[in-house]
Amino acid sequence: MMIRWLGHSAFQIVTDNNLKILVDPFISNNPSCFVEVEELKADIICVTHGHADHFGDTMELANRTGALVVCNHEVSIYLSKQGFETLGMNIGGTVEVEDIKITMVNAEHSSDMDFIEEVCAGGSAAGFIIELENGRKIYHAGDTGIFSDMKAVINHIYSPDIAMLPIGDRYTMGPFEAAIAAEWLNPEVILPMHYNTYPAIEQNPLEFTDMVRSSNPKVKVVTLQPGESYQE
Repeated sequence: MMIRWLGHSAFQIVTDNNLKILVDPFISNNPSCFVEVEELKADIICVTHGHADHFGDTMELANRTGALVVCNHEVSIYLSKQGFETLGMNIGGTVEVEDIKITMVNAEHSSDMDFIEEVCAGGSAAGFIIELENGRKIYHAGDTGIFSDMKAVINHIYSPDIAMLPIGDRYTMGPFEAAIAAEWLNPEVILPMHYNTYPAIEQNPLEFTDMVRSSNPKVKVVTLQPGESYQE
């Protein structure tokens, strides 16, 4: 299994069975992404919410690759009207695609669809638990502040092995809150995200790493540069 960080909150996951999953594919207008949209392939695209820096190049990628878009009900309706194949869902639900289980979990954030001229409601922001064919569980938190369900629900029920957590502050958790979330979630590996894309969310990920190491030394923080991969 390979996870490549494409900058901001965009990730490409390639499973052991070579299934390609893109999460929040903000590529072409992402100043921290050095990958061309045309280079990417996808079987599944997961979109956490309607903001342009997460929805990104979803339509171009789905149009070119034929990928199924997994998203909330409201974004699904919009995409379906544009002719795309979608799988709409909502908080707490689970769908299965190609032996991959995808569960939509809560996120504390707004979700208007601001990538269209007439900004409109985009349903609830969310995170995803993606369970791979080998049983490994990846938690992509989406944009979120810290909330108690990370401990009471996401850890207690789903127990993710790998967690992708925002640390940029201002629009999401900052490093301090994310370190507490890391303690609550207690995954094996954390990949920090949603930082240093713009001046407003500049952070030193090493400070986050030190905080996590102090509170839970068993958790491994993997700090990637955009384009780099974590493999196991």
